[in-house]
Amino acid sequence: MNYALFINWNPDVVALDLGFFAIRWYSLCWCIGLLGVYWLMHRLYKQQGISEEKFEPMFMYCFLGILIGARLGHCLFYEPGYFLSHPIEMVLPIRHLPDGSWKFTGYEGLASHGGTWGLMLALWLYARNMKLNIMHVLDNVAIVTPICACAIRLGNLMNSEIIGRPTDVPWAFIFERVDMIPRHPGQLYEALCYACFFFVGWVIYKKYPQKVGTGFFFGLCLFLIFTSRIFIEYTKENQEAFENGMLFNMGQLLSVPFVLLGLYCMMGGKWCKKLAEKK
Repeated sequence: MNYALFINWNPDVVALDLGFFAIRWYSLCWCIGLLGVYWLMHRLYKQQGISEEKFEPMFMYCFLGILIGARLGHCLFYEPGYFLSHPIEMVLPIRHLPDGSWKFTGYEGLASHGGTWGLMLALWLYARNMKLNIMHVLDNVAIVTPICACAIRLGNLMNSEIIGRPTDVPWAFIFERVDMIPRHPGQLYEALCYACFFFVGWVIYKKYPQKVGTGFFFGLCLFLIFTSRIFIEYTKENQEAFENGMLFNMGQLLSVPFVLLGLYCMMGGKWCKKLAEKK
């Protein structure tokens, strides 16, 4: 095998070191993604004549919903045995070491499926409190969400985490911090898909803005993101040992309900019509 064909990947996880404070690439990508969504949502709200007072609280609802949902999702979906016996570590970014001491670790483990559930719950609370139609809010968020998903996966790439399976394709990455085996850059596959999904959704929105409030864009976003996730999972290593030997890993199993919900909303299911904005 000619390793010269492959991409050696070993970037510093720190994007900017100020001496007293270091900014990691993963955190930076999260912030860029959230700011991108914030700016685009602000633009959508202006175009649709929704007041600034109703827009401003959204960022905090979304940030907390995604963070709490993603953290709880990782703990309960992937490591329930450990975290249910160490519940404080589900909430605080610390780890209890064997010698009895505590170590600050940051939130090591965030699950996108949990983040999606958390975001949907947060948006329901936001829409109720702001007296906005829930399907209108969900559609708007769905149009711009792929940008944030793309940024997060690029953060995973910079961290050399969620690595792919061994392969000999010429664009394989050698994640030097993990091993010297050429692997699929699954994080990059997802990031590129999500970037494409954003442009697809934005083009459809510009052509059919009247579909906002029907649930169509919400369904389209769920269907595209989680269908791609099911297929891309075949190029990735399992995240936890219990997934070895499973026909479908945890990421794929958790994606199926979102794919079905996406199809339901795109096809204008009964509940979507009931909750849809009255034009």
